[in-house]
Parts: sequence; structure tokens; C-alpha cells
Amino acid sequence: MPGCGIAVDCQPPRLPVAYRLYLPKDWAEDGERRRKAGVPEEIGFKTKPEIALEQLRSACRAGLPRGTVLMDPAYGNDARLRSAITALGLTYVAGIQSNTLVWPAGAEPTRGDRPPTKKGRRDEPDLISAKQLALGLPKGAWRKVKWREGSADWLFSRFTRVRVRVGHRHRLAQDRTQEWLLIEWPEGQEAPTKYWLSTLPEEISRRRLVDLAKRRWRIERDYQDLKQEVGLGHYEGRRWRGFHHHATLCIAAYGFLISERETIPPSGPGSTALVPAPALPYRYRPRGSALAARASHPELDCDHAQTIDRCARVELAAMSLLRNSPYSESPPYDAVGLGRELINP
Repeated sequence: MPGCGIAVDCQPPRLPVAYRLYLPKDWAEDGERRRKAGVPEEIGFKTKPEIALEQLRSACRAGLPRGTVLMDPAYGNDARLRSAITALGLTYVAGIQSNTLVWPAGAEPTRGDRPPTKKGRRDEPDLISAKQLALGLPKGAWRKVKWREGSADWLFSRFTRVRVRVGHRHRLAQDRTQEWLLIEWPEGQEAPTKYWLSTLPEEISRRRLVDLAKRRWRIERDYQDLKQEVGLGHYEGRRWRGFHHHATLCIAAYGFLISERETIPPSGPGSTALVPAPALPYRYRPRGSALAARASHPELDCDHAQTIDRCARVELAAMSLLRNSPYSESPPYDAVGLGRELINP
């Protein structure tokens, strides 16, 4: 079943910090289904962008490291989500669709302070789609940029970026804030293929902007590792609580794995300081120790635990002497002494 989650990208390691099952609207309104699955009463229907925003707010309240929010078009095309992320004081690089409306540099809204109509701002004369803007740019505006090394060679494509104002009904007319519009148009394609909006600073380099936009592939790879290697996709239960317990354990296991991975060269042990080893509890005894089998309260100990060391017995049991045969002239043997000689020759 689909879910919603966020991750903290502490370069180089990345750690999922939140996960929640997406409850479709027909499920949320079906009391019998909710009862059988054990869905809590306080859980109602929320869209995936609404769940993501709730998780981001919780992460900010928890004091987690702040960075740039990366979103694919399923989330990035939601103008309310982008506005709420900006209100949290976070920057974003959000994938969008080609029909997103923007004002190019130098264009201003003509409506003034009047609120937008039901159609939003589509009747603004200078408002154009991101695709129209991309097709109207000169050929010299496009540059080849490499962003990472692939399995065979470096990955590269043609990119351009322009400063725009996004035209959506949730933005106030007096808001003059501009954003980056990043566009990818690979060679041989008839039209641009991907678009991103970003609130990163104006002085950011093109290479850095492309690198952040393309970093979403790492999140997808981590999600596949969680599903296949750690077992997130192996849950076969039917209960709401059981699924979230399973997801929590998978995230904890994944955190342990990336912590251990950072101790292997060439990463080195520096990153493991982010997750310090917990101190051993008082009166801790390792498993297998003779002291570990004693009672938790010393006054209840009646006998010491038996040792597992077979060589710890230093004294042998006394044995009777062998009598000398009247037909033999050899002296009698001391069995105890003979045992000591065999053990300590």
C-alpha cells in the first residue's frame, strides 16, 4: 500500500525519519474497514502533500537538521505545500509540470491587490506556462551540465535557469519574491522534459542547482533498499499499528546499517559520531558470564551459578589406593597422584 515519508539528507548518509500509511478517502469513510484494520479514530483522510507537510512540521519541532526540501512533481506541483514550506523557513527544489504558470523577469501582475477569480490568475496577460517560457529562450541560454558519475560514464544534459514569479491563487499580489525555474532539455528531444522551481539563493551556481534537483534519485534508491533489502515491502499484516511498528523497525535497522557503512573506508569513522553508542546499564553482565545468571537482587542469591569452564575444577575426588598383589613385586600406585601426573605431566 502507498505511504508518505520524509528523510534527512546529511551528506553523505541519508536517514528516513518519518513514515505514514496513506489512507484513501473511501477507506477513511468506511467504518467497518477502519474497525477491522484498527485505524485510530483521530486518523482522518489527508492528501499526501498534507501528510508530508505534517511530517515536516514535526521534524522542525523536533530540532532535526534543516536543509533543502526535494520534491517530485506529485508534491512539488502543490502550490499550498510550497507556500507552507517557505513559511517554515525551508528552501525547496520542487519538480513541477510544464503547464505551471509563471511571470517571466520584468513582467508584473496587472490585477493589483484584487483577489484572484475562480480560475486563479490564468486571465493575467503576461502569465505564461513554464513550457512556453522554455521554448521562447534563445539557444545560447542552454548549457551542458554534468551532475554525477553513472555506471558507465558521467550523466549530463542541457539545462537553463531563469528567475520567475509563480502565478498561483495562494500568492498575494504584493508578494514580489522570485524563484529559480530550472529546465532540462536533453539533446535530441523535441521539447524540454523536466521542470523545477527552487527558492534557493539567487547566487547559487547552475551546477549546484542541478546537483540538488537530481539528488532525488538517491531518495528513490534508499526507498528501494528499505523495501527490498531491509524488508519494508515484506509486511503481510492487516493492521494499522502493526504496519507502522514494522516500518519503525525497518527505519531503525536502516539507520544502523548506514551508521556501520560509514565506518568502512573510504568513508572512515567520522560520520558515526552522529549516532553515539549508548552507555551500558548499571550492573550489566554479558550473556554467557557466570555472573549473568544470578538473581537481580543479591539477597536472593542462594547458590552461585555453575561455571561453564570445564577446567575450573582444580581438585580431583579422593580415590582408594590399589592394593599390591601378593604375586607382584611392583609398588602400589597412588591413583590420586597418578591423576595429577596425567593432568600436569
